[in-house]
Amino acid sequence: MGLFPFSKSFLVLFLLALLLFSPTVSGIGANWGTQSTHRLPPEIVVRMLKDNGIQKVKLFDADYDTLKALGKSGLEVMVGIPNDMLSTMGSLKAAEKWVSKNVSVHMNDNNVNIRYVAVGNEPYLTTYNGTYLRTTLPAMQNIQTALIKAGLGSQVKVTCPLNADVYESSNTFPSGGDFRAEIHGYVSQLVKFLSDNGCPFTINIYPFISLYIDPNFPVEYAFFDGNATPLNDGGTIYTNMFDANHDTLVWALQKNGFGNVPIIIGEIGWPTDGDRNANAQLAQRFNQGFMQHISGGKGTPMRPGPVDAYLFSLIDEDAKSIQPGNFERHWGILTYDGLPKYLLNLGTTNSGSLVPARNVKYLERKWCVLKPNAKLDDPQIAPSMSYACGLADCTSLGYQTSCGALDARGNISYAFNSYYQINNQLDDACKFSGLATVTKSDPSTGTCRFGLMIEPYYGGAQQKHGYTKTSLALILFLWTIL
Repeated sequence: MGLFPFSKSFLVLFLLALLLFSPTVSGIGANWGTQSTHRLPPEIVVRMLKDNGIQKVKLFDADYDTLKALGKSGLEVMVGIPNDMLSTMGSLKAAEKWVSKNVSVHMNDNNVNIRYVAVGNEPYLTTYNGTYLRTTLPAMQNIQTALIKAGLGSQVKVTCPLNADVYESSNTFPSGGDFRAEIHGYVSQLVKFLSDNGCPFTINIYPFISLYIDPNFPVEYAFFDGNATPLNDGGTIYTNMFDANHDTLVWALQKNGFGNVPIIIGEIGWPTDGDRNANAQLAQRFNQGFMQHISGGKGTPMRPGPVDAYLFSLIDEDAKSIQPGNFERHWGILTYDGLPKYLLNLGTTNSGSLVPARNVKYLERKWCVLKPNAKLDDPQIAPSMSYACGLADCTSLGYQTSCGALDARGNISYAFNSYYQINNQLDDACKFSGLATVTKSDPSTGTCRFGLMIEPYYGGAQQKHGYTKTSLALILFLWTIL
């Protein structure tokens, strides 16, 4: 058969169509969580994302102000539906309403580049004890149907970020990978749905968690320096946990007939505080190693090619649950106020380092500390510190944490100040039975930063963060009568 006689104009149009419609993966993404007492204004975060050359952002909800700020930014967006909404999305009518309000409006009226809807967040996690096993897939199916009805089926794809505990290996090698036996049927159905609809499988991989729960975990295997003892899987060599974990999933997909399903790394990162293995040095080593590992587009032994990944996370969140561990509030590559924690070259800027947030507005430069003449044996010390830490954030206090070297007075002052800052420096928030006083001298020392809170952000559709004067007064009153 002879060559088809393309004209020059046809060839140009053909190549343009390839550029427009071929699925391309470029750049690194970031998870943007908002479980903070004081959020950075979304406009500042979007500017910071662009300043750092981050091209994709993954959200955990569909907050109106956040999506509005992302309008016309060009950033690819993954919006999220929380687990507690999965049962509601079992109704097609509810799913259609959600898509109309949180996807269609933003794409059509505000030019937000929404590419994915994440239905649930790790809903098959072992610790949920099967709570969402029966509601996740119906919710995904209804959201998919709603997207198609809205004319967005080809532009926006459904996915479901899953934890790596949905698969396991029967022989400790990636080639032994398969979906976990007790949820095998549920995961297989979910993957079939993804495959049938051209949707990606999103997985969260955390070498830090493996180290956290297993003190015998080979530390070097968590990193990308090539210092770990190689794992030989039938001739395929693995020198880091990411590749091995990722390819365990690839084997699981292949064994179940879904070897071609695209994979997105929904979350990967390393925390900087709250645990002896969570610090800026190890976080820099891990995240920089990961960036270098994926920069050449080599991929993993079982999946050569570009890796589509979202770093976890962009900013620290001081209101996250610490049930998994104190490190939960410290995953950010940036502090709560948008300052880089360490040198990190994402390969996206000329400077080769992170760019801080601009135009951040702080509260007055003052801190709440223990009075110099206060006695450590005062009977109100213990309940005061317990109260402060219960309502604020003391996760930087502890063994081998950033503030682990403070003495007793420093620990108390840190707790008092955290409560004071979270409550917008209200006078009533620095009383503590007469034990505390306000100072304009920064008490930060060494690696321990005493926070200075940013101004509270009150968005149009956003609840107020921090305690109001009324609620704080009520809390203090109740405390005095208990």
